[in-house]
Amino acid sequence: MITIRSIYEAQKRISPYIYQTPLLRLHNLDRYLGCQVYAKMESMQKTNSFKVRGALNALLTLPQDALARGIITASSGNHGKAIAYAAQQVGAKARVVVPDNAPKVKVQGIQSYGAEIIYSVPSERFDLAKQLSEEHSWSFVSPFDDVAIMAGQGTAALEILEQLPDVAYLIVPIGGGGLISGVSVAVKETNPQIKVIGVEPTAVARYTRSLAAGHPVTMPKTAKSVADGLQTLAPGELNYPIVEKYVDEVVTVDEENILTATKLFLTEGKLLAEISSCITLGAFLQGAVSLRPTDKAVLFISGGNIGMDQFEKFASISI
Repeated sequence: MITIRSIYEAQKRISPYIYQTPLLRLHNLDRYLGCQVYAKMESMQKTNSFKVRGALNALLTLPQDALARGIITASSGNHGKAIAYAAQQVGAKARVVVPDNAPKVKVQGIQSYGAEIIYSVPSERFDLAKQLSEEHSWSFVSPFDDVAIMAGQGTAALEILEQLPDVAYLIVPIGGGGLISGVSVAVKETNPQIKVIGVEPTAVARYTRSLAAGHPVTMPKTAKSVADGLQTLAPGELNYPIVEKYVDEVVTVDEENILTATKLFLTEGKLLAEISSCITLGAFLQGAVSLRPTDKAVLFISGGNIGMDQFEKFASISI
């Protein structure tokens, strides 16, 4: 399983290929969120999301013969773009199965690094990728249910702990669970007093339902959210026990508050991030997270791959 040691090893392995992203103090958002607001800007990372950390760690630990045969993954966009970039760095051919409704900006990002796009019905993209992996002996790299992926994502938390040692809360978007698994292990194995809160859409509340049931629960195929990067229907098998052990709380945010938060981050925070990232602000607007004015909270801004065609979703919303 993932350990703090494996996260430090991942940090050393991937550091030549990534940026140490800034942690910004966003004073303008304090009055909206009720605490001292910081943002870890993985939107400014290479490929514009945290996903490149896990993708690089996974591919850099694959044997050479596996790289020579090729890589395949399933992704709503950001993981696919990261795999495409990582594959380019190690000289491997990458193929990415994406939902047929994936944002154009994310598909174009994947193609920009030379990966092949394979479209799929959203609910079937993982099954198709695994089927093609078996048929062609391509290595399947999960977006979240993979120890190397989790360790790579955890390196972002090591940076946060160095940049803001007295952080009290980390607010983290949660989809399949790869990011929050790595982050929570890095945080809790360093300072158990720091609280880690996962945030997911109410419409795709796979972790909220799973934790309430005491075991992984799969959402219906019709479940979908405006937060396109958080659409995974079930917790990862490796991720669920880590989230259960290390994450202090998982909360949900309604669609309107996700969109309001995206506009708030742009208009008052003066920063642009994709909708799935801004769900962290949405947790405060929802009333699901309430902190004290003296608390230092880091919003994990997981990505910045947003196209102009998505602005219409929140342009008319009042702050």
